[in-house]
Amino acid sequence: MNVTPEPPERLQTVLRYQGRKFAYEVNRLRLPNGAEGTWECIYHPGGALAVPVLADGRLVLVEQYRFAAQGRLLEFPAGTVEPGEAPQQTIEREIQEEIGYRAGRWLSLGTFFLAPGYSDEIIYAFLACDLELLDHPPTGDADEDLRPVLMTPAELEAAILAGRPVDAKTVTSFFLARPHLPQP
Repeated sequence: MNVTPEPPERLQTVLRYQGRKFAYEVNRLRLPNGAEGTWECIYHPGGALAVPVLADGRLVLVEQYRFAAQGRLLEFPAGTVEPGEAPQQTIEREIQEEIGYRAGRWLSLGTFFLAPGYSDEIIYAFLACDLELLDHPPTGDADEDLRPVLMTPAELEAAILAGRPVDAKTVTSFFLARPHLPQP
């Protein structure tokens, strides 16, 4: 994603954590206007997400346990972009693993920052159409607790508006996909 560069001057950078999926830094910066301060940032390779649409117009989501949220969230299939992998390759793999489908047609819905106040993580959103059910059940990753859920767009919108726990990338991607979804 292109952002107009107005780079601050880095006065000091301390890497506090380097994990499997992200790094955490504390940076002392001087902004272009001369102000100085300390900013914490989580660096992430980005994620890819699919809004999978069945031939009858229903959407395929997953209900997934998320430790940080201390509960199950309703989400579209998504995954971290691996090194050397294009975002579309990521989501092609993820929908097979998480929901057991392969898409015959893809449409990019765009990109967006997930939480730019403290992270550089970008989500690459796609509409997945012409779904083909695979002949084996979804496998998921060993550290995932999820199950596929089918909903109409109207049911998902009602769930979001009713306050059902739905993650932000799913809400954003749903509204990006809305113009491309079958209308009732």
